Amino acid sequence: MNAARPNLFSGLSRNTFLLAVASLFSDVSTEMLYPVLPVFLTETIGAKPAILGLIEGIAQALQNIIQGFSGWLADKLKRRKPVALFGYFLSALSKPFIGLSTTWTEVLTARSLDRLGSGTRSAPRDALVAASAADKDRGKAFGLEGFGDNLGAFLGPLVAILLLSPFHVKLRTIFLLSVIPGLLAAFMVLLVRESAIAVPSKATLDMRVRRFPRAYWKYLSVILLFSLGNSSNTFLILRTKDLGTPLTTTILIYAFFNLVAALASYPAGYLSDKFGRKGVLLIAFVVFGVVYGAFGFATHVTVLGTLFVLYGLYQGIFRTVGKALATDFLPAELHASGIGWYTATVGLATLVASLVAGQLWTRAGPPAAFIFGAIFAGLGSVALLVLVPSRTRTG
Repeated sequence: MNAARPNLFSGLSRNTFLLAVASLFSDVSTEMLYPVLPVFLTETIGAKPAILGLIEGIAQALQNIIQGFSGWLADKLKRRKPVALFGYFLSALSKPFIGLSTTWTEVLTARSLDRLGSGTRSAPRDALVAASAADKDRGKAFGLEGFGDNLGAFLGPLVAILLLSPFHVKLRTIFLLSVIPGLLAAFMVLLVRESAIAVPSKATLDMRVRRFPRAYWKYLSVILLFSLGNSSNTFLILRTKDLGTPLTTTILIYAFFNLVAALASYPAGYLSDKFGRKGVLLIAFVVFGVVYGAFGFATHVTVLGTLFVLYGLYQGIFRTVGKALATDFLPAELHASGIGWYTATVGLATLVASLVAGQLWTRAGPPAAFIFGAIFAGLGSVALLVLVPSRTRTG
């Protein structure tokens, strides 16, 4: 009986746990601002709602674009930790400047720097996660990091509610306080011990993506197809709020969505190591399609809340297994580059999906936006079964 106990966390290193805690702190820092940024912009700064969309669109685009470059840079330097560390510090130190802003252009600058830092750290951090465990335990490594990330996303909104309600902290002060968990995240990464990359990196200045295996491109095309229907979570929040749900209740629903994602992350990674990643990822695609399809027609707040929390199951699986499967197709010296292009593809496709969903919501109503997402989930599921091999190379 004692011999079976270590199996759950066996193969994970000190670095794996440090990176998971880093993700927890960084997401607390980010998500404690998520529910207050729209209010800060419209009520404190006096900006119109359209400005919020402009700021988030530009900031998100910067985050997505930089991910491919930062992954390439980390592979080129053969050092992932310094690039990731720079991103963590940039993101942490940028957030307080949002609270110090007096115009929406200043908010745009600070928010863009924050997302630039987030995009910079993403790929090299994930490469560090992949290197923190053996190939056979890679799913668990990404699962633990995903658990930390989603747990932080659960705690962040609760911290915001705590600061706003019992303590009546001003909005500007919340932005200033967010630097604390942000710097704690950077400190965790500072403690990570990076080993030299065993195989010399072949990354060159032209960022030649032809070095990626064909199987990787097939997988990336599947992810692109699926993600074209995966619009921003703000549409789920908006749908819930539009049915008369109070703001604090909506924030709590969003928080519990992240809690479910956190609880699902590690088991998803563990199961993908044991039974294969393709089948586990397919479950995530199916859950997404069912939830989005139901969201289009559900009108009762309780049903929507249940669906939103169930959506956390998809989030936990996809974030964990999607990245782990991407690294399975690549040699170790290209992990950061490959994950960078993977996350950039997901992000840019989500941006397109959000623009389309917004138009469908306005012109045809909320059901059309969610049905659109469910259709692409179905197409992505079929493509996953047809194009992605069950057995992958590891390295």
